Amino acid sequence: MTLYERLGGAEGIASIANDSVDQHLKNPVVSTRYKYSDIAKVKSMAFEFMAMGTGGPQTYTGRNMLDTHRGMNISEQEFMEVVDDILVALDMNHIDQKEKDEVLAILYSLRKEIVRV
Repeated sequence: MTLYERLGGAEGIASIANDSVDQHLKNPVVSTRYKYSDIAKVKSMAFEFMAMGTGGPQTYTGRNMLDTHRGMNISEQEFMEVVDDILVALDMNHIDQKEKDEVLAILYSLRKEIVRV
């Protein structure tokens, strides 16, 4: 069974993606990054990225992580806050530790394409 399936398929991942973005918007360390964003689009891209990255059939239509974050000068603290927000969203969706660990590994694998690029 793929991670996508274990996270609840499209419905589960949509909930996790929405909850993650909602957590970012409440997080004083990163919320200003979303000040001029189309939140519906951010949630849609987060869903596509997470779904595709966990083995789902969805196609990610956004830019790659490096191009998306280049020039933003995202700090290590901001990256860790976003990771923590996603872990909160996983807890909100009753995701087991094994799956949380797998998501965490994926997030850390993206760090070099996000932090200070």
